[in-house]
Amino acid sequence: MFAGHSTVQPRRILIVLLSEMGSLVLAQPMFADLRKRYPGASLHILMFAKNREVLDLLGVMPPENVITIRDKSLGGFVADTLRALLTMRRIGFDVVIDCELFSRVSAIFSYLSGAAIHVGFQPHTQEGLYRGSFINRPVLYNPYRHLSQQFLTMVAAIESVSRPTAKALAAELSAPPLLQFAEGELKQIETVLHADFPVLPNKKLVLVYPGGGILPIRAWPPENYKQLCVTLLNDGYVVAVIGLREDKPLAQEVVAHCNHPNCIDLTGYTKSVRHLLAIFHRASLLITNDGGPGQFAALTPLQTMVFFGPETPALYSPLAPNIHCLYSALSCSPCLTAYNHRNSPCDGDNQCLKQIGTEQVLRKARELLQTEGRA
Repeated sequence: MFAGHSTVQPRRILIVLLSEMGSLVLAQPMFADLRKRYPGASLHILMFAKNREVLDLLGVMPPENVITIRDKSLGGFVADTLRALLTMRRIGFDVVIDCELFSRVSAIFSYLSGAAIHVGFQPHTQEGLYRGSFINRPVLYNPYRHLSQQFLTMVAAIESVSRPTAKALAAELSAPPLLQFAEGELKQIETVLHADFPVLPNKKLVLVYPGGGILPIRAWPPENYKQLCVTLLNDGYVVAVIGLREDKPLAQEVVAHCNHPNCIDLTGYTKSVRHLLAIFHRASLLITNDGGPGQFAALTPLQTMVFFGPETPALYSPLAPNIHCLYSALSCSPCLTAYNHRNSPCDGDNQCLKQIGTEQVLRKARELLQTEGRA
């Protein structure tokens, strides 16, 4: 086992980051720091298969070093878990970094990986986050520090001998690099988009994402989105609702309420995250609930407004200058934390979001649209 001092030079490092697509974007500084500190080490990642596309877009990991697990069915999960465990044991990792906050299954993979050094979040005396006593580089989860900073602390913990680990000033964070497209790729996608939706040419496009995903409490009220969309349509913009296929009922509800030829439904339209980000390049503004689209927008120049409330931008804001966070900071906000297993005490009346009024949002949207360069 490594002694835990400055001579630690791991050859093979495994990052366990299973669950959220947005966390992959926020983890980019961690990947960069690992490459800088350990240039001779091979980096590997264990993740859910559904998030593989985002990782490939970021270009932070050799494709052959990605271990995926399907989570859509029990059979697929069990089969892939056994395969992943055999792969981990065959590779022989020196260090495993468990980045998960809300899923304890990652601790099982970390324990069974066979690595000598186990880095992971620990609860100390707080509720939540218990991972087992095998973690020998425990990192104190800090709800007052941005998640990207905490991922960097996990890298520093590999060689740390202090208690708690990695007592150091926060590193300066920078925006992630913009996603690069092949020559002519954006124009081709725009041409197809305009052919599919003839209302688009020569008009500014505003995208909205009203879906709540796996945490509906994070969603700005649908009635507010409807009111906002009607006003933006009357201002002369094309408004498109984005989301996955399961978001289509809400999108159709918004489109029906607006009853305007320039309001279109793009839920399920994009074939991939890359396709979605290409459409971001055609748009002038994105207004979104906290979730994947806001994090992905940090990989593009698109001006983006993100609603926060049950969670805080201090921890989860995308790291890019084109991101504008809307947050009311009520006495009970944020209420979703790693320390309460993301179980909010709220009765469902998410005033932290309801008190962000449509007029406030509209003023900011108009400001961004007026300064945006696209004609």
